[in-house]
Amino acid sequence: MMLTTFSILALELAMIRWVGTQIRVAAYFSNLVLIAAFLGIGLGAAIGPRRPQWFAATLPILVVVVGVLSLSEPFGFVRFAFPDPTINLWGATIREQQKAGNFLLACLAVLASFWAITAVFFAMGLPLGWLFSRMEPLRAYRWDIAGSLLGVVVMSIAAWAGTPPPVWFTIAVVPVLLLHRTLINLLCAGAVVIAAAYSMSGAVFSPYNRIDIVPAVTRLGKPALERPEWELSVNRDYHQYMFDLSHASDPGAVTNETRDLVRASYEVPFRVSDKQGSAMIVGAGTGNDDAAALRAGFRHVVSVDIDPRIIALGRAMHPERPYDDPRVVPVVNDARAWFEQNNELFDVVCYGLLDSHAMFSAMSTLRLDNYVYTIEGVRAGWAHVAPDGVLSISFSVAAGEWMVQRLTRVIEEATGIEPIIVDHRYNFGVTFLVGRTLTAARVAQVFPQSGRLTHKDASLRVPTDDWPFLYLRPHTRPTAYIVVVALIALTGFSGVRAAFGAALARSRFDGHMFLLGAGFMLLETRMVTELSLLFGSTWVVNSCVIAGILVMIMLANTLIEHWQPRKIEFVYAPLTVSLLLIWTFSAGVLNRFDVLPRAALAGLIYSLPVFFAGMIFSTSLKRARDTSAALGANLCGAVFGGLLEYLSMLTGMKALTLLALALYLASMLLLLRLTGKRETVA
Repeated sequence: MMLTTFSILALELAMIRWVGTQIRVAAYFSNLVLIAAFLGIGLGAAIGPRRPQWFAATLPILVVVVGVLSLSEPFGFVRFAFPDPTINLWGATIREQQKAGNFLLACLAVLASFWAITAVFFAMGLPLGWLFSRMEPLRAYRWDIAGSLLGVVVMSIAAWAGTPPPVWFTIAVVPVLLLHRTLINLLCAGAVVIAAAYSMSGAVFSPYNRIDIVPAVTRLGKPALERPEWELSVNRDYHQYMFDLSHASDPGAVTNETRDLVRASYEVPFRVSDKQGSAMIVGAGTGNDDAAALRAGFRHVVSVDIDPRIIALGRAMHPERPYDDPRVVPVVNDARAWFEQNNELFDVVCYGLLDSHAMFSAMSTLRLDNYVYTIEGVRAGWAHVAPDGVLSISFSVAAGEWMVQRLTRVIEEATGIEPIIVDHRYNFGVTFLVGRTLTAARVAQVFPQSGRLTHKDASLRVPTDDWPFLYLRPHTRPTAYIVVVALIALTGFSGVRAAFGAALARSRFDGHMFLLGAGFMLLETRMVTELSLLFGSTWVVNSCVIAGILVMIMLANTLIEHWQPRKIEFVYAPLTVSLLLIWTFSAGVLNRFDVLPRAALAGLIYSLPVFFAGMIFSTSLKRARDTSAALGANLCGAVFGGLLEYLSMLTGMKALTLLALALYLASMLLLLRLTGKRETVA
């Protein structure tokens, strides 16, 4: 059991990290792999007692899926366009004449990827169902959780070490070989690792991203100093150039107008400041902004970026070597976490181009800079600006004027000051500048193209920590999400009918356990989001959150092994209270405490509903007539919960807590109804 769940968890995390780099469009459906894994495991668990021999197909199916995806670049389906113009993630707009064809192709690509992944986890879920049907339920569940917990620990170590995909897949397939030792499986396992290695194509991997580096070919002209410049792509999308702009400070250097514009766009936050003492840069990347601050004469620069590998590449390869300068202090951390955990003031706080479409956590797929560009996020950055200092936010607004309007409103509501907009147009970029003493005249002295006008749309929804969807185009519906989620739901229901068959009519499908799974998925989403905002959306935090959830589930399971409530319905009372507490509670209140008491309080508050939900689940599992079917229904419910998560685009994140509560209460009502029927029959 432990080997099985370890392998499932390891492969799940490997696929979450890898699939989005092979088919880019799949990355923007944030929990696609997770939903596919839960559906596959659930269907496999339901069928496992009847067809355990099908487990032999696990590695052959995996080698086909990984093999095809590893060839996505030569086959040309790495870069299917994102199908929905209502979502703008990286400045790509979709022409109307292309939309219909791209929409169909991209939706089919996402659906095909979903079911390919589901097939892999279906095979891996078969022994889970078979083992649950032959072991005492709570003992089996204890080993299930233990294997998952070990998988989180091992894969977290692999992430910390910056290992590439072949290592991830090796960790995942070795337990399968131990469970089913055949020559075919050995050959398939080797082929999986080779295919994963082939997909790298010279890329390096950080705990968060696939990173490709090639010599830069730009329109900026040849630099005076013969130092190479580089183009860096993250998860196969353009991220940034490593520029040598030092020559622009040399009066005798050969230059051109475009290169001067780029230099000026990087330097404007530091040139408009009356003081050149200290600067803080978040989203510092490889160091272009740091180099600009140093050229402007700043004596102390704190450089924050979440990705240690990108900072290391900047240190090793940036032509101006900003990270070698003793004035620069690189910090590996999440921007929001650094804001909340420090109280230092700076003459300039500069938001670099934090790259949202590429930067998502390997554990939770939380898009990081969504929460950097909320009102609360900007307010946290503003708190670090000295009284006569400057806040600078640079952003690519290729999406359209609505993006300028949205960011203008975010900044104005966060700071109380209308920003001055510098329209430098480099990479469709603008820079928003705010300072208590900063004037438009001062900015115009440094950058004459400043002063872009934008009208204010009062109906424009402004991103907050509760509704962090910066890239959702206003006054539209996210059509692609609706269509893809509907297709997954419809085809998933067909899979459930096939797995449970005619037994659906004989109540083999456990609706109570289904609702428990749906509610728990939403509860887990809220926990990951809230705790990431408190401590940063780093792989360390997300690993600790997932491990903490598993530990609380194990504690609840251990309690139920030794003691059971006479009426499980009574446990719903503390569960309801704890969920309402999370709904009303603002996690930001805890930021006033130091890290250790903050962690203790957050752990207590957010672990309570997990513990009570775990008690209900373990009790229900022990009392289930068909343990494997109950487990399968629960996992299918998690799929339903994952699909419901997309409602947050409309309702906001906090509403997911109330939705989880509604699902749990519905499960209680269904349980009472089933209990009443059994008592009547008796």
